[in-house]
Amino acid sequence: MKSGHFISVTDLSVEEANSLIKKAAEAKAKKSFPQVLSGKFVSLLFEKPSLRTRVSFEVGITQLGGHCLYLSPEEVGLGKREPVEDVARVLGRYVDCIVARTFAHKTLELLAQYSGVPVVNALSDWEHPCQAMADMLTVYEKKHSLKGLKLAYVGDGNNVANSLLLAAAQAGMVFCAASPLGYEIDDKILKEAEEYALKTGGNITLVSDARLAVEGADIVYTDVWTSMGQEAEKEKRKSIFKDFQVNDNLMSLAKKDVIFMHPLPAHHGEEVSGDILGKPYSVVFDQAENRLHMQRALLEEMFGRAGAK
Repeated sequence: MKSGHFISVTDLSVEEANSLIKKAAEAKAKKSFPQVLSGKFVSLLFEKPSLRTRVSFEVGITQLGGHCLYLSPEEVGLGKREPVEDVARVLGRYVDCIVARTFAHKTLELLAQYSGVPVVNALSDWEHPCQAMADMLTVYEKKHSLKGLKLAYVGDGNNVANSLLLAAAQAGMVFCAASPLGYEIDDKILKEAEEYALKTGGNITLVSDARLAVEGADIVYTDVWTSMGQEAEKEKRKSIFKDFQVNDNLMSLAKKDVIFMHPLPAHHGEEVSGDILGKPYSVVFDQAENRLHMQRALLEEMFGRAGAK
């Protein structure tokens, strides 16, 4: 990791990303974990609620021999009760790593700038890199490769989509995203991903028709239409995204051995039909489990390197 932090998928080189996926798969199979966090403390600094992120990090940190400290929004008041810079300076003198789940991506950048310890992005409004890397692990397990596979993303061009596109481009995948006009993946992310795709042989297409995106896909992926912090837009978004629901009819356009993915939590009856998570092609709960295995591999990589605090 070029910066010592994991704030964006782009903090990994193509080679590092591929190595991390294989490393996570091997550790998952062996169930043997080096104690690289022995005697170390990791804080989970969260502004948003979580099930998978909190539990997977707490378990992974413990498996690596470390100690985990959960800091809730009410306890810290990040940027409200106390400036982010001051929180960073204080935490950096107490702990060896900060795993932060924030509203603003700028908060993560400030934590990295002022804390003096490695910072991991556990979700921001711009990226969700831990999710994307766990997604790549899941595809690798199910398909035994990544390069050349078609991944169709259907829905909002949000933080999950941003990181997923970057990870797919690093892996040399064919990525096709279908979003309503005005809700596409950001141009800055798109340009970064295109640079990776040029190196890896990947391909990127943005369309406004979900059926076109899913046709011939190896993987179909969706996320909620309304993310945390956008609740006031819920009814408006339900109307705009109504033609982007993933259901059996849409999935029938993909390859016969297609897999379906969702980062969870899912809004049943909105972005997914009510029963889709239980379908044979769904790997959603394997995907959720792999958050643990990928994040553990990430921490092992960060703290197994010379020079880590």
